[in-house]
Amino acid sequence: MGKEIPREYNAAVDLVGRNLEAGRAEKVAYIDDTGRHTYADLAERVNRAANALVALGIKREERIALALLDSIDFPAAFLGAIKAGVVPVALNTLLTTPDYEYMLKDSRAQALVVSEPLLKAFLPLLGKLPDLKHVVVAGRDAQGNLLLSDLLAKAGKEFEAAPTLADDICFWLYSSGSTGAPKGTVHLHSHLILTAELYAVPVLGIRESDVVFSAAKLFFAYGLGNALTFPLAVGATTVLMAERPTPDAVFKRLVEHKATIFYGVPTLYAAMLVSPNFPKKEALALRVGTSAGEALPPEILKRFHERTGVELLDGIGSTEMLHIFISNRPGDVKPGTTGKAVPGYQLRLLDEHGNEVKPGELGELQISGPTSAIMYWNQREKTKNTFQGPWTRSGDKYTLVEGGYYAYGGRSDDMLKVGGIYVSPAEVEAALVSHEAVLECAVVGHEDADKLVKPRAFVVLKPGAKATADELKAHVKSRLAHYKYPRWVEFVAELPKTATGKIQRFKLRG
Repeated sequence: MGKEIPREYNAAVDLVGRNLEAGRAEKVAYIDDTGRHTYADLAERVNRAANALVALGIKREERIALALLDSIDFPAAFLGAIKAGVVPVALNTLLTTPDYEYMLKDSRAQALVVSEPLLKAFLPLLGKLPDLKHVVVAGRDAQGNLLLSDLLAKAGKEFEAAPTLADDICFWLYSSGSTGAPKGTVHLHSHLILTAELYAVPVLGIRESDVVFSAAKLFFAYGLGNALTFPLAVGATTVLMAERPTPDAVFKRLVEHKATIFYGVPTLYAAMLVSPNFPKKEALALRVGTSAGEALPPEILKRFHERTGVELLDGIGSTEMLHIFISNRPGDVKPGTTGKAVPGYQLRLLDEHGNEVKPGELGELQISGPTSAIMYWNQREKTKNTFQGPWTRSGDKYTLVEGGYYAYGGRSDDMLKVGGIYVSPAEVEAALVSHEAVLECAVVGHEDADKLVKPRAFVVLKPGAKATADELKAHVKSRLAHYKYPRWVEFVAELPKTATGKIQRFKLRG
């Protein structure tokens, strides 16, 4: 690990080939809903996918869109494209037809590889997009389009990789676009393995003997590292699941496949912990769990540890940086913080004038590291605003606290100034979630009669639980500085979320 990446480099050749060279051809690489697939099987599928794309007339540097549920077809198509020098664009599988129309037009994808259950969202677009020449369906019924299984069966099982460079464009991911249109985030061939060498091996401690399961899907930057890059980098076995990650679906995989590493998000951990079906400790083989996507409330960390004996490692990554760049470590977890910088990444916290803030003060987090995307496709102003020389702006507020840990303070645009003092919605939310009746909540700014911004909380209670607004206000006052308590508490059945599960606070601000 950690060796220099050569100039002539193909990410798919490295991630698949290293396992064959290490003698893992017969080891199970993936377990999906259809069965088990060895590293030799994966290698052959990748080659067949590369040949199939070339046979369709797709050329190097052209783009194809992938809208695939998590199964062996995703790594086969994703890595097959990369091996052929074609650029896969992974699409969120939870979006709407207008979203897909925007992304297919923006990327000028020559082909779409789509899971059969997702095809209906694309049908209204077929024939409307001049660049989209081929639709390939993963499933049984292509509905007049090409079938992936047919193309793979016809394609040769050997493929000479395209002579790509480490700095060539490798793949795109669309940022979730909690504000404005999604942005095509462009990554290079070198970026995938670097996330494994900098985070997965030294921080997470992934090893060949691990069985990994990610609730976050492969189309997310988080899930792509969790379930593709990291396990392939070390020769681990990965469990993939096509369905939505409900607590019961997750429990089934963790217990049946004896997963040793589980990757989740705070909202899911909260739902798992209130489920009556949470498995007994002895039914699990977990040795480590990770959390990302939003700040992990200390209460959830504590309760998960009590139930499983496993420490959740809270971290932060982004589509722009590809994976986690601040993380807690096994044996060094500081609740209420995101941990320390991942080796290989530099961090700085700046005020609104661009000056570094003092320890203990809130500032905007910027990151410098070797996995930063090179641009947002066809969005020059947004690119210049986010990618500033070696530094990438995160849009997150952080404080450097004692011991070198970073504590999350909310999004730059979510921060509240209450009585002239910054209040972090995340801090108020963590205090609310520590009440036993609260399942999840979101805190936004709301103007009072004097047009002064104060915190307003939207609260989802646990099934069957009861609490009053006054009780929750008092609970927050007992935990935080008085001015931070929510002046309004509204009980709701659910919170508005993006397709990637992030709370859309802007929808609550109205």
